[in-house]
Amino acid sequence: MSKIHKSKIELTVELDDNRIPEKLYWTADDGGVSNEEAKAFMLSVWDSKAKETLKIDLWTKDMPVDEMKQFFHQTLVTMSDTFMRATQDEKMTATMKDFCDYFAEKLELKKH
Repeated sequence: MSKIHKSKIELTVELDDNRIPEKLYWTADDGGVSNEEAKAFMLSVWDSKAKETLKIDLWTKDMPVDEMKQFFHQTLVTMSDTFMRATQDEKMTATMKDFCDYFAEKLELKKH
């Protein structure tokens, strides 16, 4: 029998008195990340019994809006890449990429 390897990803949230995130940290030992600070994160988990997505979206109160826009754009691009790897659906991936380009254009994220 082969030994099962477990990998742990840890998220730590420091809250102010009003329970608003002030600091976010993450650790992923297998990825070489140890207690690194972040300004935002999104976590989605698929509940196959309920057939629904459970999610946590957090960002620090000092996360700049322009960086949040970039974060969303890059997350959407990454999601389209992941969708392609998971489904091999080239047509829908192209549609998603088109939306990512549109999103970036409307938010003026692309440098000319």
